[in-house]
Amino acid sequence: MKIKNSLKALMTRHRENRMVRRKGRVYIINKKNPRFKARQG
Repeated sequence: MKIKNSLKALMTRHRENRMVRRKGRVYIINKKNPRFKARQG
């Protein structure tokens, strides 16, 4: 999982990316290709 200050650029890398808020943190998850996981931090 990558930890980035800004996730906007990572969102565009794959069509299936979803942005999710969990416990005050922002995550990008991708069911079909899990290597695109990221967290804002």
